Amino acid sequence: MKISLTVLTVLLGIQTGIAQQLKSVDYKDGNQKLNGLVTSNAGKKLSGVLILPAWKGIDNEAKNAAIELEKQGYIAFVADIYGEGNIPADNAAAAKIAGQYKQDYKAYQQRISVALEELKKQGANVDKIAVIGYCFGGTGALETARAGFPVAGVISIHGGLAKGNDRLNVPIKTKVLVENPADDESVKPEDMTNLLAELKNGKTDFQIITYANSKHTFTSPESPDYNEVMAKRAWNHTLTFLKEILK
Repeated sequence: MKISLTVLTVLLGIQTGIAQQLKSVDYKDGNQKLNGLVTSNAGKKLSGVLILPAWKGIDNEAKNAAIELEKQGYIAFVADIYGEGNIPADNAAAAKIAGQYKQDYKAYQQRISVALEELKKQGANVDKIAVIGYCFGGTGALETARAGFPVAGVISIHGGLAKGNDRLNVPIKTKVLVENPADDESVKPEDMTNLLAELKNGKTDFQIITYANSKHTFTSPESPDYNEVMAKRAWNHTLTFLKEILK
């Protein structure tokens, strides 16, 4: 697919703007070095949002979300799940490492936990924290809830909904929003059925919104799946949910 010079210039301009507004944060999980990003309002004791990126690691969608959340008055921190030296170069590598963390969900939960602690160190109000995730990160948002981490709510955006059949359901006490594209081929009907049972049995405060005519990565402007109308609706639903639980 060819990209015109005008579009390329705009994209480069956006990326430059992002780089100027987000600050690098070096942190660790044991001996593993991690490289996250935080918004420029860090340290101001505001409500915080942890962003869990998609399967290739920190990308433009996660960065743009952080910038937009800062405009709404939140400290946003973009987590590094894989760690320095482990960022996948292509889809095959991304599928492999993301699959490892989905299988070893406790390792995924651990990386989310250290990212939450880093968000607190960046000045977020410890009683006003939410987690949002895209794709693989959407799975992570649900894992945050399943782990019982003390957050006000989680948002899974075109995330994987399944968990291992050998895992027992536990009551999910945090609020949950699932933004699910109707035509996501990676989500099987039984995945949705099982998630509904998990949330209902646990008497969770949850809502699931399904977006018509939308494939997997419908919220990303860089994806062929991008659906501008539904992406805007999803973002508005995200902001409404965050306002309810964090303001």
